[in-house]
Amino acid sequence: MHSHVKDVMTRDVVSVRETAEYKDIIAVMRELHVSAFPVLDSGDHLVGLVSEADLLLKEVGQEALAGYLVGSGRRGEGAKAAGVTAADLMSKPPVSIGPDDSVAGAARLMHDRRVKRLPVVDDAGRLVGIVSRVDVLSVFDRPDDEIRDEVVREVIVADLSLDPTAFDVSVNCGIVTITGQVESRAIATHLITAIRHAEGVVGVRDRLCYPRAGDQGPA
Repeated sequence: MHSHVKDVMTRDVVSVRETAEYKDIIAVMRELHVSAFPVLDSGDHLVGLVSEADLLLKEVGQEALAGYLVGSGRRGEGAKAAGVTAADLMSKPPVSIGPDDSVAGAARLMHDRRVKRLPVVDDAGRLVGIVSRVDVLSVFDRPDDEIRDEVVREVIVADLSLDPTAFDVSVNCGIVTITGQVESRAIATHLITAIRHAEGVVGVRDRLCYPRAGDQGPA
């Protein structure tokens, strides 16, 4: 079992139009206690994201930014400091994800792009939700018995075609402990790797036994 973004995302998303003005954006941020908004065009398509960091550039000021931005190559921040609407202030293109993408994929994208949240868009580019770091981490709330069932049914039996009675599998607070005998180190490595990728697994304690190189069988 692998959760999709649509399983954990927030569907009731606070967003703003491209034409929203600076003071109105701040007012909504303060009222709803949010730190960023997706920005939509007139057809509800996602076109950008405006955050507190974008809005703070106004407080820093164009003059203070001017010399620094020329040297750093971040000239776009000067334009944001002068901006008065969401279209002027937003970061674009927005980093987004689809509802049918995996939660693991969302986590990787957040890490790689160093973002705290991802707008979720359908095939037409329309906003359908938003997923945050907290949403992604919700997969670790999965009950231990569900994790154990997946390890036995999907990993041991379906993936590796092994005899489930040959293993003792226990799960405590998301940590899987597996004991048993396998035919080779390669099988043991495959098994442990597959368990680590099972949804909700926090860690794996490997208690598997297998013949080591140079071991001799009975004469």
